[in-house]
Amino acid sequence: MEDEDCPDLVPIGAGGAEETQSSPGSKIPVTIITGYLGAGKTTLLNYILTEQHNKRIAVILNEFGEGAVASMFWVDSELGSDIYLDGIVSVVDAKHGLQHLTEEKPEGLVNEASRQVALADLIIINKTDLVSGEELNKVRTSVRSINGLVKILETQRSRVDLSNVLDLHAFDSLSGISLQKKLEHVKTTHAHLDKGIITVTFEVPGNIKEENLNLFIQNLLWEKNVKDKTGHTTDVIRLKGLVSIQGKSHQVIVQGVHELYDLEETAVAWKEDEKRTNRLVLIGRNLDKETIKEAFIATVREEQGNS
Repeated sequence: MEDEDCPDLVPIGAGGAEETQSSPGSKIPVTIITGYLGAGKTTLLNYILTEQHNKRIAVILNEFGEGAVASMFWVDSELGSDIYLDGIVSVVDAKHGLQHLTEEKPEGLVNEASRQVALADLIIINKTDLVSGEELNKVRTSVRSINGLVKILETQRSRVDLSNVLDLHAFDSLSGISLQKKLEHVKTTHAHLDKGIITVTFEVPGNIKEENLNLFIQNLLWEKNVKDKTGHTTDVIRLKGLVSIQGKSHQVIVQGVHELYDLEETAVAWKEDEKRTNRLVLIGRNLDKETIKEAFIATVREEQGNS
């Protein structure tokens, strides 16, 4: 099969292991696969659909990284649908990926390959056998400069351990514990291109009111009144974080894709002697860490003294 050929539909066999274990009302996870033409995303799709993993899944190939498909499935799950968005996987071609990621676009346009990486919860660098160790490291560094939060797998012919691809729970509260560990290691990155996509992260101690957090996020994502030091409007593609909401005993996860965002209490409780804090990670363009942090503090300032 050619890499970009559409695979045959694979029916879920009657009486399969998963069907006997799943209740009729259980939700089906949706995985979105993105990637440039020839990167190996259709090969990955076919592998997922034909590999025996006894899971009820839905996989969507998304040719573009604009996030509309992700937003659609995320909203569906919030409305009580029988599906939920499990995660976004982006396949990067080790041979040509660096060229795509560093391609300069006209003023106002976003590099599509970079946007796909920015939106991803998992990056699969494919065709690693076609490049040297030095070339592979450059691709890896470029990916990490765009998305400092993403997990990276490296493979050939899109063959990966599916336990690393499925059941990501990247958009629900079950990711709370794993996200907490990730956030502790994320660092602010620097763009490889002028006005390129980067990751910024900051931490502010204390409790905050939920309405104040909503106001900050809406100013950032909806009103777009936060600008960098050169006057360019902050463009947030992906937002993630764990925060301490006043009156809630558990950590609250913050998720955002473009203008859509959600707050959900996790299963991770704050310990009595634990210092409560708010840690956010933003991926996008024109992100100035200090400006965004100052805007956050200014919005929730009245609550900074609480513990």
